[in-house]
Amino acid sequence: MGREITSSHFSTHHFQLFKKRLEQEQALLQQWFARQVWSDEGMIAGAELEAWLIDSQGLPLAINERYLEQLADPLVVAELARFNIELNVAPQRLHGDALRQLQQEFEQRWQRCNEIAGQFGATLMMIGILPTLLDEHLVAQNMSELMRYKALNEQILRIRKGIPLQLDIVGREHLRSAHQDVMLESAATSFQIHLQVKEAEATRLFNASIIASAATVAIAANSPFLFGKELWAETRIPLFEQAVESGGYAGAARGPVKRVTFGSGYVQASLEEFYRENLEHFPVLLPTLFDEPVQQLTHLRLHNGTIWRWNRPLIGFDPDTTPHLRIEHRVMAAGPTVVDMIANTAFYYGLVVALARAATPPESRLPFPVARDNFYAAARFGLDATIQWLDGGRRNIGRCILEELVPLAESGLNQLGIRQQDIAYYLGIIERRVSSGRNGAAWQRAFVEQHGCDMKRLTLAYLQNQRSAVPVHEWEI
Repeated sequence: MGREITSSHFSTHHFQLFKKRLEQEQALLQQWFARQVWSDEGMIAGAELEAWLIDSQGLPLAINERYLEQLADPLVVAELARFNIELNVAPQRLHGDALRQLQQEFEQRWQRCNEIAGQFGATLMMIGILPTLLDEHLVAQNMSELMRYKALNEQILRIRKGIPLQLDIVGREHLRSAHQDVMLESAATSFQIHLQVKEAEATRLFNASIIASAATVAIAANSPFLFGKELWAETRIPLFEQAVESGGYAGAARGPVKRVTFGSGYVQASLEEFYRENLEHFPVLLPTLFDEPVQQLTHLRLHNGTIWRWNRPLIGFDPDTTPHLRIEHRVMAAGPTVVDMIANTAFYYGLVVALARAATPPESRLPFPVARDNFYAAARFGLDATIQWLDGGRRNIGRCILEELVPLAESGLNQLGIRQQDIAYYLGIIERRVSSGRNGAAWQRAFVEQHGCDMKRLTLAYLQNQRSAVPVHEWEI
């Protein structure tokens, strides 16, 4: 979905040709997995951050075209809404001071982006859902001027036969809302972590990412309010799942197989299974035809980009054109600060490596439906959630993180050769955040409890704390 297309209008012929090319590329992909042609570069870290452009009153500011033209940074691009942008960082080999390097690059790019925003009377903000966002901001006029977003909107509505998207979230309060387009998706901004992996470890690492998702969504929860309603700790999860709600073929068009999903199960043999599932269970959404060699897998990768698993497999290419495999971990909200997000990154990388390299595969001890239930419980209740862990017992997720998962993450980071002082620094932030019970969602809720349900005041206080660059567990209420 990161690649621009040339048209939003498609004929039956477009869909037929795209499906044929998709099948050709899928056959080639199957051969690649059989022949093990993948890059052997080892683990490489990457990340992308979705952010808000806001005005002096904390309201979304729909100026991203003019802003990005002035910024002129190829690693900062438009998102669905004209008040959102996406920041990317260069990949880092995951050893030594890689985490510190990621932090420094994000901070430098964030500072530069804010300097340019100031020229438009704007500022940038990283948060899962902007508290001041209103229904009336999510209209077609605020959609970015990119053809792929127009096409996405048209095709989702086509699949739904024009039925409006229905938002229905039950949390501490109940929110119901109907929308005529996919702009609801733009209300949810995330911090997405990438991990390039060797094919030999890809299956175990992907399954470990599924298992780790409950803990990572809990520590990073930062989206308790939407349209003034207090909902889940990470309301971004049900919001996104309902924002482009559509399913698979024929009678399942709005059935159990969803395009935004936690997934249908663990990987059994290889990541090729997901691409086969894409082909067999999901109709083509954007049948743009490209005149590129089948070896580029262009149509297969575009199709995969229209299926939003919370842990998603990706295929890319090294500079020498050797294909590589990546895991995209999509469960974490943006913010509250760069250092908080890099601490989350450290926790994720360390935890999945330790789980993936355990003598007994954790997926053999935790059934997939339980991992899925853990995830949604953690998204709803944050660090107060109760989950079932590998021993079959039920416990508070915060206690599980402190007693078992942080030590596992430390072990994994040591296996990766991450610098000792960085391991202690970033995992120390996670420990103190969990011990205090104050992630971004908890801070927002505490602020409202003390100062009342004033979303503008909440937003501006959050922004002031964000500018301090200290971790969220140290923020004043």
